[in-house]
Amino acid sequence: MKKKDIEFLDVVALRGPNIWTYRPVLEAWVDIGELEDFPSNTIPGFYERLSTWLPTLIEHRCSPGVRGGFLQRLREGTWPAHILEHVTLELQNLAGLPGGFGKARETATRGVYKVIVRAWQEDVTRAALAEARELVMAAMEDRPFDVDATVGRLRDMVDRHCLGPSTACIVDAADDRDIPCIRLFEGNLVQMGYGARQRRIWTAETDRTSAIAEGISRDKDLTKRLLAECGVPVPEGRLVESQEQAWEAAQDIGLPVVIKPYDGNHGRGVFTNLNSYEEVKAAYAVAEDEGNGVLVERFVSGNEHRLLVVGDRMVAAARGEPAWIVGDGVHTVEDLIELQINTDPRRGSDEDCPLNKVRLDSAARLEIARQGLAADSVPQAGQEVLIQRNGNVAFDVTDLVHPEVAHAVTLAARIVGLDVAGVDLVAEDISRPLEEQRGAIVEVNAGPGLLMHLKPADGQPRPVGRAIIDHLFPDGEDGRIPVVGVTGTNGKTVVARLTARMLQLGGSYVGLACSEGLYFNQRQVEKGDRGDWATGRRVLMNRSVDAAVIENGSSVILRQGLAYDRCQVGIVTNLDGGDHLGEHDIRDLDGMYNVMRTQVDVVLPTGTAVLNARDDRVVELATLCDGDVVFFGLDPRLPAIASHVALGKRAVYVRDGHVVLAEGNSEQRVSELTSIPLTVGGRIDFQVENVLAAVGAAWALGVPAHIIRVAIETFDIDRGDAPWQFTAVERKDATVVVDGAHNASALRALIAAAERFPARRRRVVYGAGKDRRDEDLLEQGAMLGKAFDEIVLYDDATVPSKRPAGQARALLREGASQGGGTAAIVDQPDHATAMRTVLDSVLPGDLVILQCDEGSAEPSLNLLRHWIQQH
Repeated sequence: MKKKDIEFLDVVALRGPNIWTYRPVLEAWVDIGELEDFPSNTIPGFYERLSTWLPTLIEHRCSPGVRGGFLQRLREGTWPAHILEHVTLELQNLAGLPGGFGKARETATRGVYKVIVRAWQEDVTRAALAEARELVMAAMEDRPFDVDATVGRLRDMVDRHCLGPSTACIVDAADDRDIPCIRLFEGNLVQMGYGARQRRIWTAETDRTSAIAEGISRDKDLTKRLLAECGVPVPEGRLVESQEQAWEAAQDIGLPVVIKPYDGNHGRGVFTNLNSYEEVKAAYAVAEDEGNGVLVERFVSGNEHRLLVVGDRMVAAARGEPAWIVGDGVHTVEDLIELQINTDPRRGSDEDCPLNKVRLDSAARLEIARQGLAADSVPQAGQEVLIQRNGNVAFDVTDLVHPEVAHAVTLAARIVGLDVAGVDLVAEDISRPLEEQRGAIVEVNAGPGLLMHLKPADGQPRPVGRAIIDHLFPDGEDGRIPVVGVTGTNGKTVVARLTARMLQLGGSYVGLACSEGLYFNQRQVEKGDRGDWATGRRVLMNRSVDAAVIENGSSVILRQGLAYDRCQVGIVTNLDGGDHLGEHDIRDLDGMYNVMRTQVDVVLPTGTAVLNARDDRVVELATLCDGDVVFFGLDPRLPAIASHVALGKRAVYVRDGHVVLAEGNSEQRVSELTSIPLTVGGRIDFQVENVLAAVGAAWALGVPAHIIRVAIETFDIDRGDAPWQFTAVERKDATVVVDGAHNASALRALIAAAERFPARRRRVVYGAGKDRRDEDLLEQGAMLGKAFDEIVLYDDATVPSKRPAGQARALLREGASQGGGTAAIVDQPDHATAMRTVLDSVLPGDLVILQCDEGSAEPSLNLLRHWIQQH
């Protein structure tokens, strides 16, 4: 029973480009029940509560296109699905993620809507969607709702699940250069680019960062010795093993000194400006616990600096400043730290804060003890107390760095072997050479944090992410390999496999994901339907792959999204009558057109769309392509081809029985149809179209014509490449054909092909396969009834169905009976029985069509092979 509520029917993660946008989104199917009759302006107090809880909704422009546009819609009256969209986006925004894309659309069912929201991180967006539903219902029902607590929970999720700021700035820089990125797991390991041209980062480390260099950087003593031997200024010092040795070293070096762990990081256990035995002894005890050894070094006067080196240049520099408090004669040192230092909004414990909160750690306690104070001491009014001598490195000084200092830090990074390094140095004045002021480089760090350069406490932010991307992808490289996406109603798998064959013969290591399996360089590594988002991603993650071919059915686009962001070639084989209409709220060919256009929308400006010139709706897609277009068709006189070549553009067609590559007035013959086994001597029009589509894709990618000819003339020569696609076998003066047609347009093409084969009696084994609309099954039944003398119907057990057993068969039977044909109709309980019955009764002059199971062609092919062996 309907009620005033928002109920989630389904939440679909579209993880790649989809019918809504290029970016990942969540598509929530919601039922608003009786609320369909209660827009927002009819619910007392709803506007006031919602706008009070989320005042930042005023920034949502919505359809009016002005600030406050959504609130205007809210006052005038809008529906819960639309409100849910905006509240979800705003909760994400308050949690630290950009609001982004959103839509709400009605479905064919009254009260059921699709709410689409940008999913920066899927878990966070799912949580935001659920919280938004609770908030909207609370506002409608006048119940309390804790917005701050909700935003806090979401913010915690963002911190746990989203990329850290250092990694995120590199990913954003890659996105700005149109370089694709794949997050490889929940941490900060990210792939940039596809296949063999990919690079990887882990925070600020790259796949060029060697383990040896990282190991050297962790060994502070070894690092210092290597730098010193190459003439880089470093503080004198040595490794010690006891407090006594530390004091001896301090006396030899000369006070004051620095004590620190030799393999420490993040400044833990570092003590500076030590001037007495007691200070050295206390510092040694802490430093020993922080690492696996202790270094004693000359104290270098001045401020601490962090300089970022990327490749062979210094790209950013930040200075540290001491932290001080001023006594008031009332509060203790500990209290004053909180009141005067940690209240600075730039300080915090999360990664968005450029400065850390100051704590009274062992180094700070030693520092105040030198001044005769303790944590609970009350400094006199006006007394300045130094709390932290080093740290707080977040004040940008990039433009002040002297060229010789920049040279010194880049040399230090090269000596250690790091391509990205954070070089710590101490100097009084960064604008003067180090030698003039006895400045020195004290550490060289792998995997440096970038936040101090992205969000300095003072000064100009630096584009350090872009510097790292330019280092990884110089000279305009984009990390892309040729990616071919294939969609359409029929023929996708054949086109995908044939395209992959041509690219492989052209010298590429090819990854192929299609409904027949996962292939790497023609080797099948997994069987079954692998034309899905996850398998496509696996192809793109394989570092051996030079070119990728990925099949995308309409269900994949609607329920998962494309596996790639953009492609070099997008193929649309046909639209014809469509398939699976009625699913996912796609009710007609206009809706299916919008699904198929997704493949064309993602073609790169340097890429090509390969489109069927016979299909008017597919031809319309040409206007949506950012790149070039290659049309294919059986006849050069097709209007789309004729006008296209007249403009000097490219097309692939058949002339005088030959496959022809045409560019303007220039034509090049590739092969005779009679030499292409897949077309059965040129008699199977839909297979000719499949060949032309694949040829167009290979031509667009620069595969030479002679390679194309070899590929199409050897593909399926032994019926091993596409055995489910009109494979004809002649035995006992009869012809038996195996085919995978399961929808009206494919069946129509199959019947037209079968008419090219003379026969005394025409027989077919046919099942409904996946769930389709009643009218689609009735239409197929009518075609079967007119085209065949005998129809053997069965239920396909290889695919799931919501229909009760026998119902789909009954609809096919009804269509055959009402279609005006005179076919004899036989029911069989399963596919194997149906095939055996027909094969055992083959007579001379028969033409038998055996339909494969939709879930797997293998059982049908095995039965056919067994029959061939018998005869």
